[in-house]
Amino acid sequence: MTIQLQDVRNMQCLYADMIDWRRYLHRHPEVSFEEKHTSGYIARQLEEMGAEVTEGIGGHGVVALIRGSLPGPVVALRADIDALPIQDRKQTEYASTVPGVMHACGHDAHTATLLGIAKYYMNTKSTLAGARKLIFQPAEEVCPGGASAMIAEGVLNDVEAIYGVHLWTPMAAGIVATKAGPLMAAPDEFTIDIKGRGGHGGLPHETVDAIVIGSALVGALQTVISRSVNPLEPAVLSIGSFQAGSTGNVIAEQAQLRGTVRTFSPQTRRVIRQRMEELIASVCVMHGGEGTLDYREGYPPVVNDEREVERFFKVGAGLLPLEQVQESGLVMAGEDFSYYLQQRRGCFMFVGAGNPDKGALYPHHHPMFDIDEDAMLVAANLLIGMAEDYTQSKNV
Repeated sequence: MTIQLQDVRNMQCLYADMIDWRRYLHRHPEVSFEEKHTSGYIARQLEEMGAEVTEGIGGHGVVALIRGSLPGPVVALRADIDALPIQDRKQTEYASTVPGVMHACGHDAHTATLLGIAKYYMNTKSTLAGARKLIFQPAEEVCPGGASAMIAEGVLNDVEAIYGVHLWTPMAAGIVATKAGPLMAAPDEFTIDIKGRGGHGGLPHETVDAIVIGSALVGALQTVISRSVNPLEPAVLSIGSFQAGSTGNVIAEQAQLRGTVRTFSPQTRRVIRQRMEELIASVCVMHGGEGTLDYREGYPPVVNDEREVERFFKVGAGLLPLEQVQESGLVMAGEDFSYYLQQRRGCFMFVGAGNPDKGALYPHHHPMFDIDEDAMLVAANLLIGMAEDYTQSKNV
């Protein structure tokens, strides 16, 4: 899809900078809670623009405050800055230079977009009403995340509204989408440790096989969603890791299952956890073993303010053809932007970044992940449009 913005708000002239920033960050990724050089790079770019910069908020978080010449509210815009422990397999000049680490989710582009927005606002301070607080947040990918730590240190104290985007390759470049109310799921994690009795592979009657117990549990846990959760309530339970044994002629004494639960309501989350505990206890006892569940609740679901979603459709219609401004379905991925929305009115939005013609056809968290960089221009205009429309509505 060709991106046709009706109002580029002078961002086109900053597009080359955004690409340069994004590709530098893509070549030099850092995982969650270790974004020291990334945050330093961001701070240097902001200081060169003349922005008021604060570093070290909530760990490696960076905040730029841009004060306008006219009265008005403080509106925050947020980007996440961390990468993932994945080996980059792309053959591009900007591929990651760090073994085993890459920006496989688009946070490099989120950061570059917000840097472009910073430069835009620094160039238009004389006509800016209020202030714009630009939040560069670390550690979105790993619970407990970076948002709650930044909030605890006061990043939202003077903020009235906050907006954020996620560049999204499952959606074609040129499309933007969100929805009122719940948008993204609460992502919980769990580990199940199974203890049996090891022994010789030729004498299984003298053992309690942890692999057999684990296999039975994998099957049993698939009934939690299908038989214990209201079919009208969206939920997911997935086993992503099954580790056991070390050689072929030894019955494994221990096994470990790891997985995730995704829900939108506290009640469904409680039902799933309780049913998991019951199944783990009964299946393990039935086979003569023991099992323990370590269940870790993740971020709350992302819940958008209805008024701000109305604003999204209004602003989107001013930027893009109407058919490209869409209502999103529920997304089972999680996001710690949810913590900001618990504190302030705001909206989290998806900006399409998929384009097979540019190699942007792989899912998030894939070693070949890439984006259509034109999506950064859409994201920048959308975020600026949301902030300015909110300000205008306050000043009327």
